[in-house]
Amino acid sequence: MNETTKTIKTPQDEIQKTEKSRSKIQTTRKVQGEIQTTQKAQSENNQNQTAKDDFIMRPTVDVCFAGLMENPKVRKGFCAAILRISPESIRDTELLQTHLQRDYADEKLGILDVRVRLLDGLQINMEMQVKYFEFWDERALFYLCKMFAEQLRAGEPYEKLRKCIHVSILDFIHFPEDTECYRTIGLLDKKTNAVYSDKLELQILELKKLPGEVRTGDEIVNWMRFFKGKSKEEFERMAKTSEYLGEAYEALRKLSADDQKRLEYEAREKALKDYNTQIGSAERRGEKRGEKRGEKRGEKRGEKRGIKKGIHLTKRVLSLQAQGKSEQEIIAECGITAEEVREILA
Repeated sequence: MNETTKTIKTPQDEIQKTEKSRSKIQTTRKVQGEIQTTQKAQSENNQNQTAKDDFIMRPTVDVCFAGLMENPKVRKGFCAAILRISPESIRDTELLQTHLQRDYADEKLGILDVRVRLLDGLQINMEMQVKYFEFWDERALFYLCKMFAEQLRAGEPYEKLRKCIHVSILDFIHFPEDTECYRTIGLLDKKTNAVYSDKLELQILELKKLPGEVRTGDEIVNWMRFFKGKSKEEFERMAKTSEYLGEAYEALRKLSADDQKRLEYEAREKALKDYNTQIGSAERRGEKRGEKRGEKRGEKRGEKRGIKKGIHLTKRVLSLQAQGKSEQEIIAECGITAEEVREILA
């Protein structure tokens, strides 16, 4: 007679079974959590890599513009557009040291310029400026004349002087009375309009006045479009229009992929934003203080333009202070007393 042996489950067996089941569930959850964490990290890495791959510098940030001009072929192409000649007719260009040191620290904001000399001695100074600068004309004239005068050493004859051009690339409206995006300014006889001398020349490029996607046939306008570009698609499209713009796009891609250059670019971009925020804040404070000051002056003197004058003066003082001007410099530029300066800045 066969006897069936029955396994009798004790309470301890049930406890062990439950613990094994719980441990299995915990292990499964842990593995699932690790998988999710890994997937999330991979997703973030992919997103970061995509963002890095998509990143492209904007030439309107002056350190990017200066970086582009370090490329000889890009420099030749842009100089040819400025001179309205074929790039092939320019044998070589030389990048000169400028008055500004290449220091991108936030504590002091300068305007970075690029100075180029051609083999025949002609010099071109280029400056990229994004935000409105009140005395830009005076600045451009000052550096044009300085560049012209620096050609001669003591005792050298005037016949050694060569043509100098100052190029202002502005991302703001400088001449609101017309729609011309590009102009050349020289020395003329006011009565006859005859050219007095071609040795000094100003060129002003206003990027915000660029016309729509219309082919003008003017190479300088194509370069302006490139400088105004904001996306890879725009740059790629423009790169197909000429070998020099194609070279500019390749140079831009290399700059954007360089980690050190990107740090310099981002530091400069931050400094520009901080500076513009500071100036904007100073102007708003100037308006508020100027209104009160103008009302007070207007009441005392009976001036109808008291409020307007007060606002303008206060904005000017605060703007100069934001640019790092000393009290004496502010007094000289605004034509007011030290007490008035201190009252506005109080």
